[in-house]
Amino acid sequence: MRLGIFLLLTASALAQVEVLDSGTKESLRGVSIFDQKTIWASGTHDTYLVTTDGGKTWNVGKVPGAQDLDFRGVKAFHSEAFLLASGPGDKSRIYHLRVGKQWELRFTNHDANGFFDCMAFFDRLHGIVVGDPVNGKFQILLTADGGRTWRYSDPQKMPPAIPGEGAFAASNTCLAVNGTKAAWFATGGGAARVFISNDAGESWSVADTPIVHGSPSQGIFSIAFKDSLDGVIAGGDYKNPDQGGSNLAATDDGGKTWKLATPPETKFFSGIAYILGGSDAAGLISVGSSVTGFSKDGLHSWSFFLPAGFNSIEWKAGAIYAVGADGKIAKINP
Repeated sequence: MRLGIFLLLTASALAQVEVLDSGTKESLRGVSIFDQKTIWASGTHDTYLVTTDGGKTWNVGKVPGAQDLDFRGVKAFHSEAFLLASGPGDKSRIYHLRVGKQWELRFTNHDANGFFDCMAFFDRLHGIVVGDPVNGKFQILLTADGGRTWRYSDPQKMPPAIPGEGAFAASNTCLAVNGTKAAWFATGGGAARVFISNDAGESWSVADTPIVHGSPSQGIFSIAFKDSLDGVIAGGDYKNPDQGGSNLAATDDGGKTWKLATPPETKFFSGIAYILGGSDAAGLISVGSSVTGFSKDGLHSWSFFLPAGFNSIEWKAGAIYAVGADGKIAKINP
């Protein structure tokens, strides 16, 4: 059931934002669009949701044996899905579901200092998970067999983390992939940096960015690339969501260098996504706990809409969905 329709007016485009009835009050932080009809979401208290009718109705489920886990990430394919649980030590896990089967636990982080943050897939067989530093290095998990088995990449091929540096499990968008080899993940806290891999996560380099950092609540929360060169990062201070400043930056060289965006007004953003295509609506859409925004000109200007924000956003197959606190799900129709 649709709870309400809001209109977004930009310089040359009108969008409808439908706030949907998800059937849950859990906080949602993961969203994955398979096609315009099939969309998954995930959240607190081992909750996941799926619609097969374009958001008209949602089935709310729980994973057996996963009580009180926090599913910060979800990835859907044609006949299967993955859930990423984020938490200290063995509360960080990966679950896998195939149609007609039961949920299967595929990996558990048994390191007490481990904490999984984000998950992405290059294709159905090849996936990657980023976790906070253990022994001074970020953890990288890789699969090449469709998630049946996972292994850690070599920490010797990972630059050391800066004290206090970590990744944010706020929206499952601190990690981005493009093609079959390119991957990036973003950090915050003691540093706001972007780690870069050109070999599908086996080895990494790192680049500084101008995004605000220094306290545990500051840094880069989201990263997105529309191709192998052009990307954006978004963040800020989640404890001060209305505070503007150095919250957005862009790259045109694959993440090696980043230029701060200076629109008239910025907020804290936890998720950002490209909207690609030939329509008037092509641009960038970003969400945060207090606001949702849209940019048509590469972050030079920003239009804010919806007084209530969201945690995460995804564009795929011509569909845009955002998820947030209290079970909020929005369908955005450009």
